[in-house]
Amino acid sequence: MGTRSRHRMVLALALLIAALPAFASPSNKWRLEFSGAAESDGEIVLVITPVGGTPIEVTTTVKKSDGENRIAARVRDALKAAIKDDYSVSRDDGEDVLVKRRMGRPNFEIALVSNTVKSVRINFDRE
Repeated sequence: MGTRSRHRMVLALALLIAALPAFASPSNKWRLEFSGAAESDGEIVLVITPVGGTPIEVTTTVKKSDGENRIAARVRDALKAAIKDDYSVSRDDGEDVLVKRRMGRPNFEIALVSNTVKSVRINFDRE
């Protein structure tokens, strides 16, 4: 294998790793903080992975001009529909979504898979 091919392979591997969702340490409670108003229609895709369990992908549709409070409400509703029996999902301070494991359920990770909504940022905090 030539030097050029090796460099291309290393670059391709680095790009692949950078594209994977970043997972933090598992926790029993997560806070998702939304900021910014939607400057486009789009989707926010999250994945919830219980320790030792199967990942659950949750997609939320967002409309242009939705503010952070409306976006948080849409994400809360999508999460509740997808994970209602295993987790408690609520809003806090309008623009935050709290996801907590129910008693007897494992800790979990939550990560952003994709966000196609312009000008909307999401911060993930373990609590």
